[in-house]
Amino acid sequence: MDRPGFTASLVAGGVAGVAVDLILFPLDTIKTRLQSPQGFNKAGGFRGIYAGVPSAAIGSFPNAAAFFITYEYVKWFLHTDSSSYLMPVKHMLAASAGEVVACLIRVPSEVVKQRAQVSASSRTFQIFSNILYTEGIQGLYRGYKSTVLREIPFSLVQFPLWESLKALWSWRQDRVVDCWQSAVCGAFAGGFAAAVTTPLDVAKTRIMLAKAGSSTASGNVLSALHGVWRTQGLSGLFAGVFPRVAAISLGGFIFLGAYERARSLLLQLGRERPRVGDGAPGTALKTGGAVQAAARREQGS
Repeated sequence: MDRPGFTASLVAGGVAGVAVDLILFPLDTIKTRLQSPQGFNKAGGFRGIYAGVPSAAIGSFPNAAAFFITYEYVKWFLHTDSSSYLMPVKHMLAASAGEVVACLIRVPSEVVKQRAQVSASSRTFQIFSNILYTEGIQGLYRGYKSTVLREIPFSLVQFPLWESLKALWSWRQDRVVDCWQSAVCGAFAGGFAAAVTTPLDVAKTRIMLAKAGSSTASGNVLSALHGVWRTQGLSGLFAGVFPRVAAISLGGFIFLGAYERARSLLLQLGRERPRVGDGAPGTALKTGGAVQAAARREQGS
């Protein structure tokens, strides 16, 4: 992929990520409090639903940008014929690589944000300073493994499904999908992926919110899941599933739609002509340039 394409992916991904995180932050707060071990009401209920938003705002752009530029690069590096049966594998590998890189930025931001969400009376910077003082840098990366273990299965479901839905839609209408159509596909793919990976999200939240030195804080995902199952059963493993699905479905619509739109505009401004890429049979779906000519694809939450 050429330099203008990388720049467009980086900027468009960052813009889309900030838009989603800020618009849907209240739903994320509600989900976190539902998954909190102290319970929804004690964690703050519906009060202070924007607690922790500075952490999300600061980490959102570099997090999303890191994901998208990695995702685009790996797809370019693993270029295969558009009709190849290996296309879903390429998307899975690209999305997984993107998540591993993005989590290096996402996890510290997520740790601070979630602790602020369940401690609305504490300021974000105060929580950040306290983590550094009591746990050091490793405290900011508590839950890195559990976050990666949540994000990779999520991406393995979301991205191939998103790409397949876009390819099918493009094939059925005999032209590339528009930005809004890509966003609809993203909403469906994101909502489905969010539902099936909710237990992993619960485990990640419990690990990040656990007291330092506790067994849960060690980061063992299976142990965290077993603890939730033992005390709360199936309902505990799927705590917060409805706000999570709602947030990620809406987020998929906004995020992927905004990404496609922003990237197309940036490539148009950079005078980069659309390129035929990994699309559906008979289409020029993917890495496009002009808004009217080639609404692109890529991500995903």
